[in-house]
Amino acid sequence: MSEGARTDEVLLSIRDLCVSFDTDDGQVDAVEHVSLDVYRGEVLGLVGESGCGKSVTALSAMRLIPSPPGRILSGQVMLDGQNLLTMPLNNLRKVRGARMGMIFQEPMTALSPLHRVGRQLVETLQLHRDISRSDAWTLGEEWLSKVGIPDAAERMYAYPFQLSGGMRQRVMIAMVLMLDPDLVIADEPTTALDVTVQAQIFDLMRAMKKKDTSLVLITHDMGVVWEMCTRVAVMYASEIVETGDVHDIYDRPQHPYTSALLASLPVHAKHQSRLQTIAGQVPSPLDYPAGCRFCDRCEHAFDRCRVEHPPVYVHGNRLVRCFLREKELQS
Repeated sequence: MSEGARTDEVLLSIRDLCVSFDTDDGQVDAVEHVSLDVYRGEVLGLVGESGCGKSVTALSAMRLIPSPPGRILSGQVMLDGQNLLTMPLNNLRKVRGARMGMIFQEPMTALSPLHRVGRQLVETLQLHRDISRSDAWTLGEEWLSKVGIPDAAERMYAYPFQLSGGMRQRVMIAMVLMLDPDLVIADEPTTALDVTVQAQIFDLMRAMKKKDTSLVLITHDMGVVWEMCTRVAVMYASEIVETGDVHDIYDRPQHPYTSALLASLPVHAKHQSRLQTIAGQVPSPLDYPAGCRFCDRCEHAFDRCRVEHPPVYVHGNRLVRCFLREKELQS
């Protein structure tokens, strides 16, 4: 597990973020009342099933949600006291890249297929730094070498389609890290890669991250969270249901959904004939239930869970959205 270098300084603070999308079937509430802090120097895992709102939360923080159809309905995203959601676009462009960088899930959609790798690295550097083209070219080549791309001088002249998936992802990592941002958001950065390359990419990210750089790792893989993260936030059906230090989450999960995710890991099921699964389906974002959104899949649900939406309870250094925690706090 990553040791990290977390401080008590909050770098990014998300408060009451609500995001929706207009669709042919109606309004989809993709993110609802999400509040989350990212501390300087930590590796925060944002985990949950596909479609739960992880990527939308990250894209909203960067103000990269396509509008239309997406709309940020409310909330604040504060970076060192500045609200990114109300910041003038010209100022925001200076923040993106220089202070906040994002490694996307599929680099082929993030890299221009029409331009050589070297040109894209140079333009990124010149956009955010006062640097000559020749110096930017040299620095870009150095970073390709740093991220483990062989024959970096030749690769600078390659188009993205001429590189493997692992190499394209390394180019994206170089493009983000060479600007020395305070915060890096990695959105499922190894989904399209084979297992061996996945391990190499995670090792690279761990080695390249500076001590005071914060990393938000978006994933659905709890095993990756254990290996990489110091703290974890669990999302389910558009909202945060639990946050805490990774040791506490793994040793003492407080939300039934978190417990179910951990129980489905192979390491927890090594003495069983079959892996455990979570019964039922995630509710549709077009029609969330009035009560707890996990109640139909929860073996601990009681009558109140079906009619009343649970608030967030503070339980020690944990935040948990579950009525079971209220009972513990009142006992």
